[in-house]
Amino acid sequence: MDDPNRQLLAQLWAEHWSAPFPPRCRGVDIENVELVLVDADVAACVSVALSRALDDWRRRVLTKCIGDLERIMPHFEDEYEVEYFGRLHDMALALAALEGVEMKPRPSP
Repeated sequence: MDDPNRQLLAQLWAEHWSAPFPPRCRGVDIENVELVLVDADVAACVSVALSRALDDWRRRVLTKCIGDLERIMPHFEDEYEVEYFGRLHDMALALAALEGVEMKPRPSP
């Protein structure tokens, strides 16, 4: 595992796997993003990517999750929630880089 993105992904996955989902975030939706689902979708993409390349559908899911995470991150104030979803975002970005997923620049507000 000499690719820095693969090493980062493995490290973030191990940390994420052992971290409990933030209790206050269960059943919560921010900006039409269900927090449990964005967590599950990124985790599913990483889990698949650990054994094989992502298919086109999962690549689209990953891209959507990255955008969703970027929209919701400013709404978190709790330190653990910021850490948890920040790590999820970092993990999704590392996977996108590893898979060569092109990210469209977000328009400025």
